[in-house]
Amino acid sequence: MVEIPDASDGLTTSSRDPLVLGARFQNWLSAVLGDAANPVVSDVSTPSGNGMSSETLLLSVSTEPDGTEGTGRMVRRYVVRLEPEQDKCPVFPRYDLAMQARVMDVVARLTDAPVPTVAFHEPSSSPLGAPFLVMERVDGLVPPDILPYTFGDCWLSDATEDQLDRLEQSTVATLAAIHAVTIDSEDVNFLTPQPLIGPIQGETALERHFDWWDQYRRWATADRPSPILTAGFEWLADHRPHNHEARLSWGDSRIGNLLYVDHQVRAVLDWEMASAAPVEVDLGWLTYMHRFFQDMTEDMGMPGLPGLLTTSSVIGRYQAITGRPVDDLRWYQMYAAMRHGVIMRRVGERAVLHGQAQTPDDPDDLIIHRSTLEAMLAGTYWDRLPA
Repeated sequence: MVEIPDASDGLTTSSRDPLVLGARFQNWLSAVLGDAANPVVSDVSTPSGNGMSSETLLLSVSTEPDGTEGTGRMVRRYVVRLEPEQDKCPVFPRYDLAMQARVMDVVARLTDAPVPTVAFHEPSSSPLGAPFLVMERVDGLVPPDILPYTFGDCWLSDATEDQLDRLEQSTVATLAAIHAVTIDSEDVNFLTPQPLIGPIQGETALERHFDWWDQYRRWATADRPSPILTAGFEWLADHRPHNHEARLSWGDSRIGNLLYVDHQVRAVLDWEMASAAPVEVDLGWLTYMHRFFQDMTEDMGMPGLPGLLTTSSVIGRYQAITGRPVDDLRWYQMYAAMRHGVIMRRVGERAVLHGQAQTPDDPDDLIIHRSTLEAMLAGTYWDRLPA
């Protein structure tokens, strides 16, 4: 049970303190469910694994199921995601939790891809200091980011070849299920990218997707321009593929945002990058983000998981499942790497703000995979990859 802090206790804890948030959440839930439900919040914690763009609480809630004491309390476990504090250098300029809730509803209704059930969405900042989304908690294992799953000594690195094959097949099948949602099958106008520094330009979904990310790059590097990201986006603009059919795109399609049980997908998490885009945007992000960790591992002289999520394997599985051709992923993988470069630049600036890093003379040194981006621009990166 969360003890409600009282001013007489002399507590000056920030509103981001998990126990304070849990207490405030209990007060909010009492108002939403009514006093007869008598909700009690307990087991408040924060996850120690992946994710950095919004704050997350894990907690349990027990209630009187019919408002009558003595009938046996019902316990549910929830995940509460809050918008980040805007004065703490958030990764993205805005967070639309209502959009995320709508996307998960669309996926739950129209596809077989498993998503957490959204229990509540609170658009006001009053209860917890920021808008928040409440989802039912799903059990499962996540490939860790810290330390990366490619470093070894985790459930994924210990998997057998058959288990890795099952995980890859389930992952690609989940993406294919999400992509079953087309512009014609569901009104996804709510996924229209919102301007950052000017109107979004482009006749096609890919052009508009690209323009939003280029605006994000310019927004994120306004104080100290990034030569390598500027060059990368210029190259991408000059070599952009022709139009492709737009479908629902998960956006942050990496295995670190999936829950697995028995090496099969149990839940798809983190929908803040959802959009309408060609399927190759998700496939490029999936394959590149594995390479991001694999490159890091190989640079340290460790083997990692070089046979997992290779370009040819992912394309082959996806085409076998959907019956649709997949365009050459090289452009989309570079697009993923450059977009990830903008995110990492922003993450680096957060580290400086919080005293975890020093401001470098060269702002591109904030990008952890700078050498990868340089090799891509030089045309020397791709030869090191497995087919």
